[in-house]
Amino acid sequence: MTDSTDVMAALNEVSSNRSFGGYQKVFSHDSKELGCQMNFAIYLPPQAEDGEVPVVYWLSGLACTEQNFIMKSGVQRYASEHSIIVVAPDTSPRGCNIPGEDDSYDFGTGAGFYLDATQEPWKKNYRMFSYVSRELPEIVTSNFPASKERQSIMGHSMGGHGALICALKNPGKYRSVSTFAAICNPSVGNWGQKAFSGYLGPVESKSWADWDATELVKKYSGPPVEILLDQGKADPRLETDLFPENFVRACKESEIPVILHMRDGYDHSYYYIATFIEEHIKHHVKYLHA
Repeated sequence: MTDSTDVMAALNEVSSNRSFGGYQKVFSHDSKELGCQMNFAIYLPPQAEDGEVPVVYWLSGLACTEQNFIMKSGVQRYASEHSIIVVAPDTSPRGCNIPGEDDSYDFGTGAGFYLDATQEPWKKNYRMFSYVSRELPEIVTSNFPASKERQSIMGHSMGGHGALICALKNPGKYRSVSTFAAICNPSVGNWGQKAFSGYLGPVESKSWADWDATELVKKYSGPPVEILLDQGKADPRLETDLFPENFVRACKESEIPVILHMRDGYDHSYYYIATFIEEHIKHHVKYLHA
């Protein structure tokens, strides 16, 4: 960690566990963007004790916290082997006392959708895009030996949507992006339409395209970023919420490099993620250690 004591004073270490020669830690802090206390998990590989290393941000899916990925994916083994820091934030603001925030698993608490809401009563706190793409990286690079230049992003389901839009809306910020079962075209899916209606207003407002990866990639003009999509063919949400083929089609029309792996027999779960997480880490390492 750095000697940035002023910033460090704002971080509270919630837990610390030795893992594959490094440390899996969880910190809490008061978020300026979200107006509440937030948790994030960070895996520090043993190489981080000797200096700056690359960082990968992981965005989790609906109803998850910072705990799901670090407990179920097995990422620590590969992060240690390949000398990368892995950061996994929570999925939404919590405890904001907004009416209806706890009414359903796919909207409100645990379902921030990694966008900046424009509608009342959500727009004050539900600013997960600004949190994960601006505030959190500043905290991480100020307090840990994480590179500002060598960073990538990945995610699952709602978090896959988040990873895609963070990369597309911040050209050049991430060297690579990958997803598991991403919500690729939320404007046409059940989960996405519910979230966008509540956070952004009716579709007639025309703001939905600003937060839909399939629409964003059609007008992307930044530096190349290789996108890896991973999708289980047995995923029950494939035809109602995810639509990876729509995104791939838009990428090809815009000449954006994209890889789609369709996995026979795999579903939407962490059993699936744990099976292929090593492959994803190696995808990012190609660019982070280049």
